[in-house]
Amino acid sequence: YTSGLRGPLAEEISRGLLAEPVQIHSHGGRVHLVQSGELNIDVAFLGVPSCDEFGNANGYTGKACCGSLGYAMVDADSAKQVVMLTEQLLPYPHNPASIAQDQVDLIVQIEEVGDANKIGAGATRMTTNPRELLIARSAAEVIAHSGYFNEGFSLQTGTGGASLAVTRFLEDKMRSRNIVANFALGGITATMVDLHEKGLIRKLLDVQSFDRNAAQSLARNPNHIEISANQYANWGSKGASVDRLDVVVLSALEVDTHFNVNVLTGSDGVLRGASGGHCDTAVAAALSIIVAPLVRGRIPTLVDNVTTCVTPGSSVDILVTDHGIAVNPARPELAERLKAAGMKVVSIEWLRERAQLLTGQPRPIEFTDRVIAVVRYRDGSVIDVVHQVKE
Repeated sequence: YTSGLRGPLAEEISRGLLAEPVQIHSHGGRVHLVQSGELNIDVAFLGVPSCDEFGNANGYTGKACCGSLGYAMVDADSAKQVVMLTEQLLPYPHNPASIAQDQVDLIVQIEEVGDANKIGAGATRMTTNPRELLIARSAAEVIAHSGYFNEGFSLQTGTGGASLAVTRFLEDKMRSRNIVANFALGGITATMVDLHEKGLIRKLLDVQSFDRNAAQSLARNPNHIEISANQYANWGSKGASVDRLDVVVLSALEVDTHFNVNVLTGSDGVLRGASGGHCDTAVAAALSIIVAPLVRGRIPTLVDNVTTCVTPGSSVDILVTDHGIAVNPARPELAERLKAAGMKVVSIEWLRERAQLLTGQPRPIEFTDRVIAVVRYRDGSVIDVVHQVKE
């Protein structure tokens, strides 16, 4: 069971390493699988910068400051055995405690729990890529004219350069319209912390700190609030924060003409991404925006049918690319608002033809009949499967 896979392990699994298929779940979906009894955690090894001799711990006191322990909190609550891995033992009682002493079985002190400086790397980096910044600027314009950019709105940006960069383009628009956001949710970034400290976002609900600045903010800002993955996005919880979300901006590896999104497999059919909170937030938010370049190198991002469906098109409202904006026909009122604001709105079919013009028609990937991964939707149902790549 995992949210996603990258690198050498993903390559080998895509080529049939495991006897059983990997179960791919979303962030909220994992909590649901645990609570339903399907996923039983025998032992959870939880890395923390520091804790006391009873295991009371948070993610921001100590050298290896990593921020929110939102995902670890679920494991600490559910695993049969909980092992804390820590660099530093502090006097009892250590507080605030995100993970409490009555959840912990064993504590192991180690020299180094991880390198906190590498938190804001890869998919959670801040982009300087001009094309990603162009898409981010465009997405900020879409938000501003969507009808959801009002006093007290709420926002989440997913991983990926363009989606994370959207927040910085919203600042001027918020100031000019005198708008303050009620909260930002999910993976919290330095930009969101900056807007919070400038008084433009009232509260930050943090399930995962995306960079060092966000991790340090959790320690000093009382309205930067740590939440568990259950509170964040579990479909079966008594109250999931995603259900209060106005706008979410998400990235994609592939999108098809039905607005279905693939964030899991690359253009070669190999596992190269993660489900994350993608399907959780897309369906729950009032406005879900996908940001992606139309082509990457000689590979189209927009295709006739996605290789793997993680988020169904019924959950997606708008696709923002560097060649134009497409609105889901199920949301005609959004298209009207954007056109009235003078924005270039085109059909998704037009964008698909343009992508094909730029890249040609790629040769289809060849797969065997063997299933190497099962993609689970947030309610536990199977939404797709991934087949082994043919050598």
